[in-house]
Amino acid sequence: MKLDFTRWLPAIATNPNRKTTLSVVGVTALAGLALGPTAVAAPITSGPHQGAVAAIDKATGRNSSGVTVESGLTTGGTTDKPRAGKPSRDDLIPHGVQGAQSRVPLDNAQRENAKTIIEVAKETGVGERGAVIGIATALQESKLYNLGHLGAYNDHDSQGLFQQRPSTGWGSVDQITDPEYSSTVFFEALKNVGGWEDLPLTTAAQTVQVSAYPFHYAQWEEQSADIVTQLW
Repeated sequence: MKLDFTRWLPAIATNPNRKTTLSVVGVTALAGLALGPTAVAAPITSGPHQGAVAAIDKATGRNSSGVTVESGLTTGGTTDKPRAGKPSRDDLIPHGVQGAQSRVPLDNAQRENAKTIIEVAKETGVGERGAVIGIATALQESKLYNLGHLGAYNDHDSQGLFQQRPSTGWGSVDQITDPEYSSTVFFEALKNVGGWEDLPLTTAAQTVQVSAYPFHYAQWEEQSADIVTQLW
């Protein structure tokens, strides 16, 4: 019998505030989820529902063997050519990548969220390198989807692009599921990390996020740099 993936895939709903929040039924945390800056990370003890795992693989371009299937949207879309004055590779990845790199194809919702993160990086003054850190963090935490509450499978009260928690001081649910707000508070927290510009990406991201999986951010550095190069 053919498995119906559609009931497991993210459902997108737009509210009057023009923010897009994804709710995924049957999905636990997609990554190490963000706690407050001073909170202690709690390990995730249960995995995603089998059907949800298959749906996430389908949605993110991974086949059943776990190998990523490349597409034209992998780095943000082929229709956006790098602009004049684009950031240099040394500015985007000053320390080189750490460990094996992962990639996922991006759909329009993910692209728009990446654009928002980049615009907020400009506004908050963290620049191109900050944008790379922000996008890599969101790729790990939510695959660049603005996630709503996942019901029984939610990790505590984590929501939004960066899986921030209202209970640990990141803001209200409405705020942290607003991509502009969530990006702003992420970057403001990053700016409070001493010498963040000179830290490896995973260290800078982990200092802000206090994740149960601190080394998982590094795998997205190369794709994040490609996205920033195209969309900056």
